[in-house]
Amino acid sequence: MGLFDRSLNKVILIGNLGKDPEVRSFQNGGRVCNLTIATSESWKDKESSEIRQKTEWHRIVVYNEKLIELIEKYIHKGSKIHVEGQLETRKYTDEASGVDKYTTEVVLKPFRGDLTILDSKSENNQNSQETITEDKEIKDQKSNKSSVNELATELDDDIPF
Repeated sequence: MGLFDRSLNKVILIGNLGKDPEVRSFQNGGRVCNLTIATSESWKDKESSEIRQKTEWHRIVVYNEKLIELIEKYIHKGSKIHVEGQLETRKYTDEASGVDKYTTEVVLKPFRGDLTILDSKSENNQNSQETITEDKEIKDQKSNKSSVNELATELDDDIPF
């Protein structure tokens, strides 16, 4: 299979939360977090010379428990975030009308999605760009292990045998 025979479903968005995150729990103990972010583009109207702006709203669905915990702590309405996930369309039945409807969402599943907080340090008491991914803890643990290994190697140099 060649490189161009494959397909890719990846969405990258940078925008601001339009409302606080909504976290729901399932009967099986799992949780899901819904985010709504706005992305905007601006341009100058050729005829009127006025600045025009168009805003798109995007539904983000997070199924990653570690990300949900961090979202609950650090993200709120107005937060600027960078999201990487995959696009999914799902069908549901409108409760009021009974009509089938469709919605398209950016989905962050375990091991397949990133979310970076882009707010300044003063706004959320974090680093200016804090990536909250499930493997962040793994990276932190690896860096701690490597510093311990470096210390052990330094100590071993003094052993005469």
